[in-house]
Amino acid sequence: MISLRARGEHAPMRAAAAAVGAGVIALSPWRLHLRDDAATSDRLAQALAAPRVVVTSPVAVRAAKRLQPLRALPGQRWFAVGEGTAIALRRGGVAEVEAPQRMDSEGLLSLPGLAELRGETIGFITAPGGRGVLIPALEARGAHVIRADVYERIAVAPSPRSIAQLARLDAPAKLVLSSGEALQLVLDAIPEPLRERLRQVQAIAASERLADLARSYGFTDIVVARSARPVDLIAAAAGTSGQ
Repeated sequence: MISLRARGEHAPMRAAAAAVGAGVIALSPWRLHLRDDAATSDRLAQALAAPRVVVTSPVAVRAAKRLQPLRALPGQRWFAVGEGTAIALRRGGVAEVEAPQRMDSEGLLSLPGLAELRGETIGFITAPGGRGVLIPALEARGAHVIRADVYERIAVAPSPRSIAQLARLDAPAKLVLSSGEALQLVLDAIPEPLRERLRQVQAIAASERLADLARSYGFTDIVVARSARPVDLIAAAAGTSGQ
């Protein structure tokens, strides 16, 4: 399994892959930086005070918790892009979290609690880049969005060790794809022969949108997983239904 997750964030993918007897090549295009400055904390406080709060990833939960306690206010509604984020929020102190069965931006936007938003304020806890469709869609529905970028992705070159592993790869391989930006960064960073090698493996996409993106980059063998959770990506790669 070829993982494009952030540097130091591959352990869940390794565990899920090991459960089906697979290994992982960690081809990280970025590292994560959890912001801890006063301006971010102030912006987060404003987002957390909104009647509805949207959180886009487990990392956003982790970063927000480092700055302020996560507690639902009376009457407040919390939304997560996927089940992994919802689980992180519940563990972090928010008991009631709404998450879509289709674990992507389109699934989130289909939730009844985000359908009619005229005059509503929404706190949006995230990172710069990614999930670009959500805020414009929420604003188009009439919401005022308070965005708190609590962490950031800093681009890094894939490690020489990972490049070497990819170059000498002779076993069947699959690319687990949960970020279009990560895929673009990796394709831009590796030599053309390795780009072509990567395009030849099966891509396991976390959503139909990512599957379409992979096709645009020249991938032809693509499977769509139930979500971006490692267990669902690996289940799709293994041809099972997941948990």
